[in-house]
Amino acid sequence: MLYLLTIVLGNFDHSLFKSIYIFLISFFSNTFSAISGGGAGLLQLPALILSGVPYYQALASHKLATVALGIGGSLRNYKSLGNDISVAWQILIFGLPGVIFGASVVEYISEKYLYLILGIISILLALYSFLKPDLGLSSGNKKLNFVNKIRFIIFIFIIGILNGSISSGTGLLVTILLIKTFEMDFLRAISMTFFTVGIFWNFVGAVFLARIGSVPLNLLIVLIIGSFTGGFFGAHLSKLNGNILIKKTFITVCILVGISLFIKSIKSF
Repeated sequence: MLYLLTIVLGNFDHSLFKSIYIFLISFFSNTFSAISGGGAGLLQLPALILSGVPYYQALASHKLATVALGIGGSLRNYKSLGNDISVAWQILIFGLPGVIFGASVVEYISEKYLYLILGIISILLALYSFLKPDLGLSSGNKKLNFVNKIRFIIFIFIIGILNGSISSGTGLLVTILLIKTFEMDFLRAISMTFFTVGIFWNFVGAVFLARIGSVPLNLLIVLIIGSFTGGFFGAHLSKLNGNILIKKTFITVCILVGISLFIKSIKSF
């Protein structure tokens, strides 16, 4: 009897420790993601995989959890959406088909090439942002001509494919695309990224990925709590400290995401 009790308590302690570990990883990764506009997968996704969750289930769990990140960030910064609803519709209408396509073909795509491409892009984004001191620090309302509209739609569709197939870094791509295309500041662009990518893209991607395998419910609940609280807290910090802190965090997260993806790619070859 004592032996059985020891086994039960041991399993309970292991499960509790694992839950606390996942929560802390989720909270801190989503806090930084809420400030930078993406990159939650840098810590959260590897943590799930190291916990023994298969890749596709871990990716689906991560995406469902980042829906909570999107909700948490949007609740804190919803006023920053302002008059950008038309931009949000473009991101949803032309990005969601890409997400669905990416999630549908993820089983047949070699991850190592996607990791390599996205890792290089993330590092280039960090260097570009660092070399452009005024980038994203002021907000404008740039009107697009027909060519720029088509280019924006194409980029959104391609990023949607990447979002559906891999996780880390796509929010960063949408954030910088919004800044460059519409001359948004970081706070405004990140609020739009949370609302569109964080909530809608990730939810649709998670639904399609969940068909590959079941999502572990116990870890998912912990992830959702960590993602929501981290997203709200990170959005609160970004609101208090403004675009300079957001930009510094964005550059840091881009570099870390890029290095992480690059290492993953090299190990896969």
